[in-house]
Amino acid sequence: MHTIKKPELIAPAGDRTSLITALNAGADAIYFGAESCNMRARSRSFNSRDFHDIASLCQEHQARSYLALNTLVFDNEIDMVNMTVAAAKKAGIDAVICWDVAAINACRTQNMPFHLSTQASVSNYSAVSFYASLGAKMIVLARELTLEQVDAITEQIRKDKLDVAIECFVHGAMCVAVSGRCFLSQDIFGRSANRGACLQPCRRRYRIIDEEEGFELEIGTDTVMSPKDLCAISLMPLLIDSGITGFKIEGRNRSPEYVHTTTSCYRQAIDYIVAHRHETSFEEDYQAVADNLTRQLKTVYNREFSSGFYFGKPFDAWTRNYGSRATEKKVYLGTVLKYYPQAEIAEILIHSEELKRHDKLSIQGTTTGIVILNAESFHASDKPADTAAKGEVVTLPCNRKVRKNDKVYLLRPI
Repeated sequence: MHTIKKPELIAPAGDRTSLITALNAGADAIYFGAESCNMRARSRSFNSRDFHDIASLCQEHQARSYLALNTLVFDNEIDMVNMTVAAAKKAGIDAVICWDVAAINACRTQNMPFHLSTQASVSNYSAVSFYASLGAKMIVLARELTLEQVDAITEQIRKDKLDVAIECFVHGAMCVAVSGRCFLSQDIFGRSANRGACLQPCRRRYRIIDEEEGFELEIGTDTVMSPKDLCAISLMPLLIDSGITGFKIEGRNRSPEYVHTTTSCYRQAIDYIVAHRHETSFEEDYQAVADNLTRQLKTVYNREFSSGFYFGKPFDAWTRNYGSRATEKKVYLGTVLKYYPQAEIAEILIHSEELKRHDKLSIQGTTTGIVILNAESFHASDKPADTAAKGEVVTLPCNRKVRKNDKVYLLRPI
């Protein structure tokens, strides 16, 4: 029987709700940012006081915790980086993700495990070997590599018995710049992408103006610098066979629904491949699985999908649309008043909109994470109902614990 070592699924956590959501959805590890030191400065980042809670929650779920300190570091910030690394080590965080040499040095000095960020743009085995010699435990390869190039690197690691793991992105936003090192936002808005403050001017539509005559032209129908999102769900068997140790989902600025859907879909994909890869009908069967998971992934934020650089330079990977192409939208409905654990019933006060039978709901909170369910049946004013309006209290089956004041949203098709 062909045995496969199960790789690590690494999910984003922009806040505590997304952290709980990722763990409940089956992440093997989560990565999160600290204030002023991460590449998603606009995410609802954590601070050093949260580190112990994060580490404890991950340990309860038998998952690992990775702190992203992956921005450029200036001289006046080195003390802060040193203190942040020390706080992470004391709290029991498993590793720091970084690439600035000052952050690497802080980890080496304090004997804190570190992973090399994709910002380092590691594109060859020589670079892998160098960073491994510095003590990097895992290296996130540049997103610009093909699958063939990744294979060559992992094969050489095996031959040389190098003590380093390889991680690659499998889902999320792609940047028009190499490894995200872009200066466009800095030039236009004074907000540097390399400091985690990118305002993404590349995602916008542009016009060109003839300076002599004043004629104005739109540049085609594309947002010409805005790539489609990476979606590698159909490629997962190839990626697992290549010897990649960790699969990372991008999205610390995304919603809990995004974290739930992407994490659970890639969890299902990995588990299915590991369990069924040896079967003769695997390729055909997995294609059906991947098609179904892709439909689910399309329900949450996306700019359409591509396979990134895994099969070479992507010539048809530019989105023709501005913003998300998600097939569902989230609409605020109300809050949880009470949960009855023995009966597995949630009581909800409707603040806006109308609840209809069969509606899809998202319940979320900082302790609950996220619970997705369908309102197949519910009671309004203690009677079975097909609809319920603003101001009404409804009760409905909910097989996972939710909590008072958790927010409730409708997930409606677009």
